[in-house]
Amino acid sequence: MSKREPIYKVIFLNQGQVYEMYAKQIFQSDLWGFLEVEEFVFGERTQVVVDPSEEKLKAQFDGVVRSFIPMHAIIRIDEVERLGTPKISDAKGGGNVMPFPMPMPER
Repeated sequence: MSKREPIYKVIFLNQGQVYEMYAKQIFQSDLWGFLEVEEFVFGERTQVVVDPSEEKLKAQFDGVVRSFIPMHAIIRIDEVERLGTPKISDAKGGGNVMPFPMPMPER
């Protein structure tokens, strides 16, 4: 029996939007505080219906070999059995989660 290659669903915040992406490789970066995401996976173009947010993601990550995502931007990572649809959605405000306070730089 051959073991299937895992697919990970990565959900993270980027400039006020929630990105839901699929990738084959995820690991902690040598750059402190970052997660490395490689081998992004997108759906096949055999579908008649085209999702504009998926097309925007494909264009935005076209040619990207590796992406470094700050750990504090990660919402969730799941290992999934099958590929879903990558998408971008607006982050809904009004929640009770606040960003961790960062020290002010000294002058």
